[in-house]
Amino acid sequence: MMLWALAAACLAGVSGDEFSVLRSPQSVVFRDGSWPIPGERIPDIAALSMGFSVEEDLSWPGLAVSDIFHRPRATVLVTVKGVDKLAMPKDGISYPVENAVPFSLDSVANAIHTLFSEETPVVLQLAPSEERVYMVGKANSVFEDLSVTLRQLRNRLFQDNSILSSIPLNSLSRNNEVDLLFLSELQVLHDISSLLSRHKHLAKDHSPDLYSLELAGLEEIGKRYGEDSQQFKDASQILADSLQKFADEMYNLYSGNAVVEVVTAKTFDTPLVRKSRSILQTAESTSYNLGYSYNFNYAVVFNIILWLMIGLALAVIVISYNLWNMDPGYDSIIYRMTNQKIRMD
Repeated sequence: MMLWALAAACLAGVSGDEFSVLRSPQSVVFRDGSWPIPGERIPDIAALSMGFSVEEDLSWPGLAVSDIFHRPRATVLVTVKGVDKLAMPKDGISYPVENAVPFSLDSVANAIHTLFSEETPVVLQLAPSEERVYMVGKANSVFEDLSVTLRQLRNRLFQDNSILSSIPLNSLSRNNEVDLLFLSELQVLHDISSLLSRHKHLAKDHSPDLYSLELAGLEEIGKRYGEDSQQFKDASQILADSLQKFADEMYNLYSGNAVVEVVTAKTFDTPLVRKSRSILQTAESTSYNLGYSYNFNYAVVFNIILWLMIGLALAVIVISYNLWNMDPGYDSIIYRMTNQKIRMD
């Protein structure tokens, strides 16, 4: 009874914020359970799922790796502000987030730049409501037509092929700036998968890709209408459906080898101070005390050398054993020929 009381007390201290895994490949296993995730360790979970090392060990039992030689080709992490939980259409795996603090995937992006600098992977970090965009590598060419400013997003919504013609607005309005901000973020999700579908060859290369998106439109809906309003309920359902559709599209574009995660946070405890970066900024040559650069051929070369050495070692052992137990008068051709020559003489 005391153990159950202690567990209930621990769960009570965990906020309602969630970390949800919408899609994941077979090489990355997320176990079912209610283990809380420290908010500041979410970037480490993303790094470990991609096969990168972290500075501090993460003793969290929810993540397991089933195949160390096949890592995900992409990681997609969407942060939704203003709500602690979304009713996703499909059954995913969710974990409570403890001490939700602002985070960024800059460390993961830096690791990708360092290890795969020659292959120019796709790295996209985007916060539409703040007009904060960071694209590196092939993302500059893939998403050059992506709307990133608020004016571009507004104009994009009123084009012929926008989401306004396919999404039921219900109680939301096209004439309200707060509603348009929320809908523009959904348009960004649609445009990312649509633009990437035109460059499917990038989803089949050996360099891992990273997508980090931050959505704050739902939070503004809650501030404008209230969290008990019909507008907030409709927006939450529309966002949940759009996120699941976006996850399925990204998962299929990478042939089932992508991890799609969603973090929902009601509020963050402390503000996040970030350095603004240009859209066309290139990776800086900074030393991050990382290991030497290697690519996905490392596993192939390692296996070839490993099994070749094992085969040579077994061959030496077998040959040495046979030589040690050989009968010189019977097994050796040298002694047989010598004996016949002596008999002939």
